[in-house]
Amino acid sequence: MSTRPKYLNLVQIRMPLPALVSILHRISGAALFLALPLMLYWLQRSLASQEAFDALKGTFSNGFVKLVVLGLLWGYFHHLLAGIRHLFLDLDFGTDLAPARMSSALVLGVSIALTVMAGVMLW
Repeated sequence: MSTRPKYLNLVQIRMPLPALVSILHRISGAALFLALPLMLYWLQRSLASQEAFDALKGTFSNGFVKLVVLGLLWGYFHHLLAGIRHLFLDLDFGTDLAPARMSSALVLGVSIALTVMAGVMLW
């Protein structure tokens, strides 16, 4: 028997859905944190004057900016819903396998649905 460590190919490992939701929760939180200066700048520009607000509205008509905003909205929705899910798990609700998988699917489905609805309103 070899005592060498096993090589784990992380691309080939199939993650369970609750693990994927947990990883996405961390990624979305980090993305929202890193985007915070941009969002605060947008808020400051929108409140500075009517001209600055109109210029910001023009910026938001750009397709790339809309995609960035849509990504931030998905990050917000996913982070919020996954955080609520984690709070329930901390209270020992839904910790069995079937409810944990169902709540993970629910978090993904609802966050995507809310993002699609926001995207329709954005475009």
